[in-house]
Amino acid sequence: MPRRKMILPVLLTALGLILGRFLLPWLQVAPDTANQVLVWGMFGIGFDLLFGYTGLLSFGQSAFFGTGGFIAAWLLTNDVMGSVLAALLIGTIGAAAAGVLVGLIALRRTGIYFAMITVAIAETFFFVENSPLSAWTGGENGLPGVPAPVFRLGSLVWKVGTGWSMYAFLAGCFFVAMVLAMRIVRSPVGAILTAIRDNPLRARAVGHAVGHYKLAAFVVAAAYAGFAGGLLGVLQGFMPPDAFTFDTSGQLVMQTVIGGSATLFGPLLGAAVWLSLRDFLQAGMGLGGAWKLVLGLVFVLLVCFLRRGLIGGLESLFARRGKAAPDEAAAIDLAAPTLSSVGPSPRRRAAPRFDGPVLEAKGLTKIYGGLSANRDIDFSVNEGELRAVIGPNGAGKSTFFKMLTCEVTPSKGSIRFGGRDITGMDVARVCQLGLTKSYQVNQLFGRLTLRENLMIAALAERRGLFRLDLLRSLDRVPGLATQVEQTLGLVGLTARADLPVAELAYGEKRRLEIGLALAASPSLLLLDEPLAGMSPRERVETVQLLKNIRRGRTLIIVEHDVDVVFELAERITVLHEGRKLAEGTPAEIQRNSFVQEAYLGGVAAA
Repeated sequence: MPRRKMILPVLLTALGLILGRFLLPWLQVAPDTANQVLVWGMFGIGFDLLFGYTGLLSFGQSAFFGTGGFIAAWLLTNDVMGSVLAALLIGTIGAAAAGVLVGLIALRRTGIYFAMITVAIAETFFFVENSPLSAWTGGENGLPGVPAPVFRLGSLVWKVGTGWSMYAFLAGCFFVAMVLAMRIVRSPVGAILTAIRDNPLRARAVGHAVGHYKLAAFVVAAAYAGFAGGLLGVLQGFMPPDAFTFDTSGQLVMQTVIGGSATLFGPLLGAAVWLSLRDFLQAGMGLGGAWKLVLGLVFVLLVCFLRRGLIGGLESLFARRGKAAPDEAAAIDLAAPTLSSVGPSPRRRAAPRFDGPVLEAKGLTKIYGGLSANRDIDFSVNEGELRAVIGPNGAGKSTFFKMLTCEVTPSKGSIRFGGRDITGMDVARVCQLGLTKSYQVNQLFGRLTLRENLMIAALAERRGLFRLDLLRSLDRVPGLATQVEQTLGLVGLTARADLPVAELAYGEKRRLEIGLALAASPSLLLLDEPLAGMSPRERVETVQLLKNIRRGRTLIIVEHDVDVVFELAERITVLHEGRKLAEGTPAEIQRNSFVQEAYLGGVAAA
């Protein structure tokens, strides 16, 4: 994102925090409530990066909130360290280190299993704080006497006090934390995290180390939690033991959902709503402990009627009001593109220097229990060749293709790409070598635009398997924009570039599916049934696309439309009942009596 688009949110954040100092007292908001909102909002920034942007729901953030807070509080209350900021930094590092250890365990699972692991680990941290480490943490009593920060500049001394003086300090910390989060979201890492949230399978298939990026997001969220935990102790002058409890994690999740996930500001708004209602229900209405029941009902209603939270609801409202019917010019602009003329082809990785087949498989066998999906298949493809793989349903084509791209590990046999043994290698690493696949069932990043989809694939080729350029702007990745534009032109989707994927016709989605593979700059491209489910017009357009992209590329295509296969392919491999039945030129395959009987119904293709 251009830098000027980053400046406006930063300025508005600073302005809002400054105005808050004067408007909140006028609105009769207690300074302690405002300060707690800032702490919880900062806690929520890290959680939003993890949940809203990466799609990982953790119920264990209290473990890092308490870890960072108690490390900082212990350093300050035991006179080990005199600087509050230095103690907060050490606490943040400690929480991040705990995040690495927990992440390595929890991220081995996904979905509900990941969430449950984080719950168990948070409860473990709470037990350790209250029992084995109670001599250092104070156990049920916590750690009292946490000092407020003191800043000295020459003869000037500012000792942060309570109330609105503390607000100024916390607002400054929140501002820095928010600016860093904005930079992360707008960085290449942030773009990849959103892709992982939408479709981790495809993010891995285009060449990103998904596990590494998930761990990075987990550690960043832990660091934010640790820093916020340290600020809680500074705010209260006391580090409470309930920082480690499950209630803390649950409250964080609900605040983020109320405000709106994947917004960064949602947790701050959710915290303001939560804490304001808590004070009103407890003090204003005298409900005592029953305030949780009422607030729980409010949460249920908000989730039911505002699924994207308060900020998401406001965005949808303004979007509906601002959306006008497209005029005739816009309709012409969005007319279905043609593939008769395309722009320059995106660059291709150089094929591995090797005197022999680009891809060679020997004795490939895959057995599931007692069922043999493929058996003893030998297969090789030369550089620049367009090879087709055909066969009736159940012939083992899909399993064979998945073994070639290392999605499935063969039970026996080997695969060499450019002379290098890639058998059992990770899919992302294989893609980094230049071997990429498009899927039979579209695997797109559904909540992103076409341009953003292709950018995710191009980033893998431009940056490699994994890189932590958290503060780098996307527009500073050399050649990224050019590569995306060239791919859009090649697949004929330039006019649709900034539309959400959900607004595409099916045929356009199929072309985008191929474009995702092309944007990774493969030297060998495997296409799994690229014409599946298309209308006659869409098939014509896609065949033209295949003719365009075959120039100078090595392609392997699995396809049921034998007419298209005979038109495009230089050589054809026929599978039948998991074995290789025949191999040769289209003319040889048409004349082969075994192929006619097994696949073409006994009649040679016209």
